[in-house]
This record gives sequence, C-alpha cells and structure tokens, in this order.
Amino acid sequence: MLQELTIRDFAIIEKMDVAFQPQMTVLTGETGAGKSIIIDALGLLAGSRGASEYIRKGATKAVIQGLFTLPEKSATLDLLADLGIEYSSDGLILERDLYRSGRNICRINGIMVNLTTLRRVGETLIDIHGQNEHQELMHPERHLGLLDEYEPQIAVLAEEYRNKYRIFLKQKDLLERMERNEKAWAQRLDMLQFQIDEIEAANLQTDEEERLQEEKVKLDNFQTIHTALEASYQTLTNDEEDVVGKLGVAMDALEEAQEYSPELATIYNKISDAFYNLQDIAHDISGELSDMEWDPNRLDEVEQRLETISMLKRKYGDDIPQILTYYHKIKTELDEMQQAGAESADLKEAYAQAHKEALDMAKKLHVQREHVAHELETEVHRQLQALYMDKAVFAVKFMSSTDLTPNGIDQVEFYIQTNPGENMGPLAKIASGGELSRIMLALKTIFAQHQGVTSIIFDEVDTGVSGRVAQAIAEKISQVAHYSQVLCITHLPQVAAISDHQYHIEKKVINGRTETSIHKLTPAERVDELARMLSGAEVTELTRSHAVELLRMAEEIRQQARN
Repeated sequence: MLQELTIRDFAIIEKMDVAFQPQMTVLTGETGAGKSIIIDALGLLAGSRGASEYIRKGATKAVIQGLFTLPEKSATLDLLADLGIEYSSDGLILERDLYRSGRNICRINGIMVNLTTLRRVGETLIDIHGQNEHQELMHPERHLGLLDEYEPQIAVLAEEYRNKYRIFLKQKDLLERMERNEKAWAQRLDMLQFQIDEIEAANLQTDEEERLQEEKVKLDNFQTIHTALEASYQTLTNDEEDVVGKLGVAMDALEEAQEYSPELATIYNKISDAFYNLQDIAHDISGELSDMEWDPNRLDEVEQRLETISMLKRKYGDDIPQILTYYHKIKTELDEMQQAGAESADLKEAYAQAHKEALDMAKKLHVQREHVAHELETEVHRQLQALYMDKAVFAVKFMSSTDLTPNGIDQVEFYIQTNPGENMGPLAKIASGGELSRIMLALKTIFAQHQGVTSIIFDEVDTGVSGRVAQAIAEKISQVAHYSQVLCITHLPQVAAISDHQYHIEKKVINGRTETSIHKLTPAERVDELARMLSGAEVTELTRSHAVELLRMAEEIRQQARN
C-alpha cells in the first residue's frame, strides 16, 4: 500500500506530505482545488510522461516521492528481484524528479533507473482509473489478459503453452532460414567451418601471446644479455678477480677471531652471507649461460607465431580469450546448423511436431478460457445487478483461429447489450461513460483480489451518476478496498461517507500565490464536509443531520460487508 506521499513544487502544490492508511480513502474538496493534481503526481510515480509545465512557477524542479509497503508475496517483489533491487521491511521508495530542462531522474530505493523500469515497477503498485480513461476496458487487446487473470489455473496452462510456443518458433526459424536461402545457408556453413578450422589449427593457449612476447625480447637482445652474463660470471669467478674466492679467504681469516668479539662476529656473518649469496648468484649466472643457445631459426618461429595470433585477433577478437570465446560460439552455431540441416525431412518433421504440440496446448488453453469466460459472464452479471444494470447482458466473445500467437489461438473482446432490444456490440463502443464506470467497477470488484495491485486510484469515476446508482458505486468501491488500498476522488457524498478515511483538499492564495493543502478530517469535520457536499451551498442543521445519518448507514454497510 501507499504509506506516504511527498510532493514538492508540483503545479500549484508547493509542499505536501500525506500519510495514507489501508482500505478506502476519499479525497474531497471544491472543483479546481487540486485533487486531480495529486493523482497526476501518483501517475508520474507510476511512470507516466512528465513535462516541465508540471513544475511550480519559480522552482527549478518538481520532486515526487512515494513510500510503499508490500505483502510477503507480490508481483512487485518478483520484479524487484529480477531487477536486482533490494526490498526491506522499511518499504519501497519511488522518486521522480522533473527539471525545467526536460531532464527526468527516476529512483527506486535510491537506485537510479530509467523511465521504463520505473513504469514496470509502478504499474504493479498503482492502478489509476479516470473518468475518461478506463484502461483495459477501452483497449480490446487487453481483454484477454483480464480473462486470464480471473482464474489462476489459466496462468499455469499459459506458461506451458508459451514453452511449447518458444520451441515451435525456434523450429520455424530454422526451417525458414534453410528454405528462404539454401545457398546462403550453405555459405554460412562453409564460413563457420573455415573459421573453426583456422582457429583450431592455431592451437591457441590462453597466456601464449605474453610468453612469446617475453621470449622475443630475449631473442632480439641475445648478444647483449649473453655478454652481460659472461662478464658478470668472469668477474665473480676468474683467477685474477675471483671475488667469490677472495670473500672465502676473508671469511676463513675471521672465522676463529669472530669467537672473541661480538663486533667481529657481526662482520663475519655479513661476509659469510655475502660469500654464499655470491656463490648462488654465480651458480645462477652459470645456469643461464648454459641454457642460452643461439638458434637463428627460433626468432623467426616466434615472430611467425605472433603474426598468426595477430591475424586471428584482427578477425575474431582483441585477445586470445576473446578469440576462444568466439570459437566456442560459432562451434555451437555450426553444430546446431549441421544437426538441423543434416536432413531436410528431419527438420520439417521437427517443425511439424513442434507446431502440433503448441497447437494442442493452445486448444487446451482455449477450452479452459471458454469455461472461465462463462464463469466471468455470470459473475459480471451478478455485479452489474448490484449496480442497477440488471438488464445488461455481458459476454466474452472469442475470435479464435489456428494461427499461433504468443497468447495462443484466441482473441477476446468484451461485448455488452446495455438495454433489452438493442444490439450487442463491443463494450468500448456501446457503453456510455456512466455505464463504463459501472462495468469497470464490476470488473475491478472481481479482479481486485487476483491482480495484487498495491493501490487502486479512482479519479471521479462516479461522475454523472446519482441516487441509488451512486450508493451502489460507493458500495462497490468499498468492496474493492477489501483486497487493495483504494484512493478515490469524488464529489458524491455516498462515496465519501462509505470510506474509511477522508481527506479535504483546498486551495488558498497566500502572499499572492495559489497553494493547495490537504488534511485528514476529524469525525466532526467529516460531518461538515458531507453536509457541504449534500447541500452544495449553505450548511444547515438539517444537512448536518443528513450527513450524520449517511455516515451511520455507511458504517452499517461496511460492517455487514466485512462480517
């Protein structure tokens, strides 16, 4: 649920901090007070497009933050895990900063994300319904998704179908690639085989290039290195110089004397260390000299090998590990192509089998959808009766074929007949605004417990209704709040009265600037606000008594529904 909303310098709101509660909350106030601005702010948190016009005059940016808490299991948590964003019990913070330059900065729990990611997360948290925007109902392509949400078992079958469909697409792609251009297929096979042979013939080792470069440096400077080693060895060991031998004589001379003086013992130890170190050095130099043999062909071999590696790098990667990675990639591709192209008949048979399995699963999914559609029609009729549309006929129309799509073989659209004797037609074209509001509420009452959206926003969806229809809409919105937090902007006293919490929004001119403020109404203030909504003008004792009665009746309805 949405726990807290923070708004800074957004439209006519300079500063607003609101703490929301579970269940149903209504926002009331005079027309133009700024109620819809709050919904616009929530829409931006859900990833809608922003504009510099939203920024309050004189400010450099607008800031909107929302703190949400999530149940233990939700689609949002799964999505956050996929995105690598951690969620703690402290909540999930969505933030949107709008700058006059047009720049947008989006954050989720302090991590910067792009607008697409914010929208993906926001859509699982906030579901906004406006009086002229009924989302799924106005877009037939979304009706199939609504039907699938009604029955969890469909989601299981749909996932099984998608697995079959992916296999079918892979086999279809292989077959089409081969049939579309067999010559290109053969050329690709030849090229892959040539590249694989070329890399395999090189027999590359991961650290080979570094070792060859080191060896080349030694070979290029062979004479310099050999001369230096020879001179060093002669200096240490020849008869004239014999540095090591002379140190040995000095060490022997001090060996007996060092027993009588600590100072001499120290000197003796240093000479002894130097003697043995130089002996080791002379031995190492001798070994290096013994190992050094001038091979005039070796330098050519090293240079040719390095040239081979350089040529492969120009073709297949920046270094040997990249070349080997590319090798494994094309080896896999070649194996798949050879396996697929080994026999055209086998490929066609594999395609036919994959198509049959996907189609069989799609038909099974279709049967389940038809069964669920009948259940949904019955449930929608029941809900519409409570909304005084008992003469309306709701139907789920299937336009099915044998063509496989990511969703199966079905296209679905909701149809309705609003009055007896009229033609049944697409819901988006037949229903009026008030009827759409009630149909949307009927569906939302049904789907709220399945969709798992954290906060559902109704922005004046009750416009154009009154009397008993208004009361029915109020009760339906309250029912939706059993499964999800509901925020509702309304001008209907029936809807305001049945809410669990009520906030009043008003607009004032302070120091020549228009500002919008919000505060939660106390029980006494609710009575006055409902009285104003009932009378539309002067609040009297009679309208107050009507308001008290309306609150009492609403409380009875809530208690009956929750018991």
